[in-house]
Amino acid sequence: MEATQLTISHWVFLAVVFAIFVSIAFRKAVIIPSIVGTFLLGLLSPLGGEVGLDRLIFAVQVVFRSLLNAGVELFDIMLVIALMVAMLRSLQAQGADRIMIAPMRKLMVGPWTAFFILAATMYTAAAFFWPTPSVALVGTVLIPVAVRVGLPAIGAAVAVNLSGHGMALSADPVIQGATRLTAGAANLDPGQVLPYTILFSFIAGAIALTLACYTLRRDMRSGKIVADPGAAAAFASNGPTGEGEMAASDRYARFFAVAVPVILLSIVALMIYLGLFDQQNAIRGGDATALLGGTAVVLLILSSFAMHGHHAMDGIADYAREGFFFAIKIFAPIIPIAGFFLLGNPDHAVTVVGDGTPGFLFDVGSYIGTNLDGNIVLLGFGIMLIGMLAGMDGSGFSGLPLVGSLAGALAVGAGVDAAALAGLGQVVTIFTGGGTVVAWAFGACADAGIAGVPPAELVRRNFLPVITALIAITIVAIFIMA
Repeated sequence: MEATQLTISHWVFLAVVFAIFVSIAFRKAVIIPSIVGTFLLGLLSPLGGEVGLDRLIFAVQVVFRSLLNAGVELFDIMLVIALMVAMLRSLQAQGADRIMIAPMRKLMVGPWTAFFILAATMYTAAAFFWPTPSVALVGTVLIPVAVRVGLPAIGAAVAVNLSGHGMALSADPVIQGATRLTAGAANLDPGQVLPYTILFSFIAGAIALTLACYTLRRDMRSGKIVADPGAAAAFASNGPTGEGEMAASDRYARFFAVAVPVILLSIVALMIYLGLFDQQNAIRGGDATALLGGTAVVLLILSSFAMHGHHAMDGIADYAREGFFFAIKIFAPIIPIAGFFLLGNPDHAVTVVGDGTPGFLFDVGSYIGTNLDGNIVLLGFGIMLIGMLAGMDGSGFSGLPLVGSLAGALAVGAGVDAAALAGLGQVVTIFTGGGTVVAWAFGACADAGIAGVPPAELVRRNFLPVITALIAITIVAIFIMA
């Protein structure tokens, strides 16, 4: 392979990446370094002209085009998340959400069955509705039951956190927003990356949950942690009361409590069946997102009419507003970061800056990978460490363009499977940034808050199980790429 020539723009790109890492290490937002980096790359581009003012104008335009490019790339993900959350809000308004998972209460006969029932229920809900809205659903209904049968509140928080903001979010098997973001940055098809993210997330989740359950049981036996069944009353204020409880008995609520999971599970089953037995007609990537999003719209409309009757025109606007607010709140800080890191991909660099612009990170990765002599161990643990560092800002998604771009670039240079390396980077980044080991992440705060425990205590208990799990999947990835 011919050696890649690095220019001043490549070194500027690397300097900005280093500045972003330093900002993350000091728990500072990285939006400004990302925008400044984009501006500098535009300023250094030969396409900006010879005159200083022309270059300045061009650089400012590049900043806007990078934001627009990132927004276009991310909008379909934002849209399906907004629609899913809006649908969930409509179900919550009529009490269907509580009926939907009420049968799980009967399976909780002791603290350890409660731990794994909480984890399984949270994983299922988070796969369809994402973890943050799901924790309100699962937490307010099932955590009080788990506490009453002897599971400490910190144990309940660990179960929902590792399974939701760790296992489900890192794989994102249904909505596939995370996988599409990672795959796009790595210049891959999401269908290539998804099997690896599912595999790595299941391995990591199984190890982390098992170790967490073991340490929890050990500390309960030693008296370090004491279960308090009477504390279940503390969760009462977190759940809906009054009108919500009355609505839960409505026949429409019962209908939607059955219909929604059956429909969504049927769609997933159809996707799996086609993917395995009829790959020519398989529903993947954007088509899968469109199917889920359109289904969410139909269910949202039907649920709104069932709840509000002829006032549904007004009610549905409120649900849509809540859904879009939630999606925008998540992705608003990600767009400027993605705008910069997508310039590492040659296709996006040409779209934003112009013809002839190199993919800065791909060139750097190719240069490094060529000089690694195919050192797969170094590649695997390097991506793991970069993913953990990228997740330290508390947003699992903001680091995905970085690890995706690096995985794609380094894999090409070293001659290994880019999809496996990108899948590893995604799972590590989200397990870290999603809030399993970062106390200031929204996921940790939400899960700890719904269980009534401090976020610092939650991530402290998660730390050893999660780090062990991430090392394990890195070793698995190395064997896969060998």
